[in-house]
Amino acid sequence: MKTDSRTIIESQPISRRTRIRQTLRWVERGFAVFGVLCLLYMLTVDISMVTSPSMSPTLQGKSVDDGDRVVTEKVTRWLRQPRRWEVIVFTRDDGVELMKRVVGLPGETVQLSKDGRLLIDGKEVEMPPGLNQKHLKFGNLFEGKPVSCGTGYYVLGDDLKDSDDSRFNGPVKPSRLIGRAWLIVSPWSRFGFVR
Repeated sequence: MKTDSRTIIESQPISRRTRIRQTLRWVERGFAVFGVLCLLYMLTVDISMVTSPSMSPTLQGKSVDDGDRVVTEKVTRWLRQPRRWEVIVFTRDDGVELMKRVVGLPGETVQLSKDGRLLIDGKEVEMPPGLNQKHLKFGNLFEGKPVSCGTGYYVLGDDLKDSDDSRFNGPVKPSRLIGRAWLIVSPWSRFGFVR
């Protein structure tokens, strides 16, 4: 009577050493997948908490416990420059992350007309509805002289009466950019894309 070699192999119990080796391989693969996911997260997205009302009503926050959680996507900064009116995330000189709306682009000038309207390169631009113009005339825009963006981005908060922005700190250097505020993920009642 012939015995099939497959039958013999299948009928032999798996040794303890083999089980341990298989388990270690699965653990190793799990760590590799976890490492790749962490690397993708660090390179492509970031989650931030809004802790001040300076971007209200677009982004709302009062403290660490009471604010929008926003996903920042970091991919588009490798593909293109920020566009006017987009909300960007950047770091200040002291390392604090801020979110503000882009008004002036590299090479442009920003100023106020005599009647308080925003001018880019001497031409009036229409501001988004969320920006309240009556609080615009502060900082380097106070005297109505053109402010050069140089190689940076002139940014403003949507709540201009309570915003520490380019009027006081100058344009944001491109090296300080982190990404674009993309999606509000918490609280659930405010879930949606940042506009």
